[in-house]
Amino acid sequence: MIFETVVVGPLEVNCLILGCESTKEGVIVDPGGDTEKILAAVNRLGLTIRLVINTHGHFDHIGGNRRVLTATGAQFLIHGGDVPFLSRAADVATMYGLTTENSPPPDRLLEDGMEIPFGHYSIKVLHTPGHTPGGCCLYLESEAKVITGDTLFAEGVGRTDFPGSSHEALIAGIREKLLTLPEATVAYPGHGPSTTIGHEKRYNPYITL
Repeated sequence: MIFETVVVGPLEVNCLILGCESTKEGVIVDPGGDTEKILAAVNRLGLTIRLVINTHGHFDHIGGNRRVLTATGAQFLIHGGDVPFLSRAADVATMYGLTTENSPPPDRLLEDGMEIPFGHYSIKVLHTPGHTPGGCCLYLESEAKVITGDTLFAEGVGRTDFPGSSHEALIAGIREKLLTLPEATVAYPGHGPSTTIGHEKRYNPYITL
């Protein structure tokens, strides 16, 4: 699998570009900004982007949706719980002294357990609310990788001091959906370095069992 990280925006979001080597079909996860950088990477990799997926609806993860979707003609997916965030991203960014664009509405909604095929690969959706109501992780079982958005970080977890957040739901989702994955699974958070499920089981102070 083609799997590349492009760090975008002032909050340094990890935008992930996934691709099938044989079909050249691709997926962009969390195009939060710096769309020129994202599209340049797509062109360098020779991919045709079929899908844009948001792990959740916060403005720093969705700010590049409109431009990327316009440039690629891809379908856009997000969980229904976070659709309300899409139309108010610009206003929320202004509260932090930043600017971004609102996102178009989704073409399809993510649901827990659904499988999303692209090329010869498949993404499994793991709904892990808590940071936001519709927060999701994206599991690539064949590659032993999971994209965790702002649900799980290296020795950290997502903030739950926002309206609609729930610390209890976040920890429950991490324990039930993520810590049950094979320990060698590499986790790619929405910000910061990658980690492994095994490492987080042992050393994450928020979720150690």
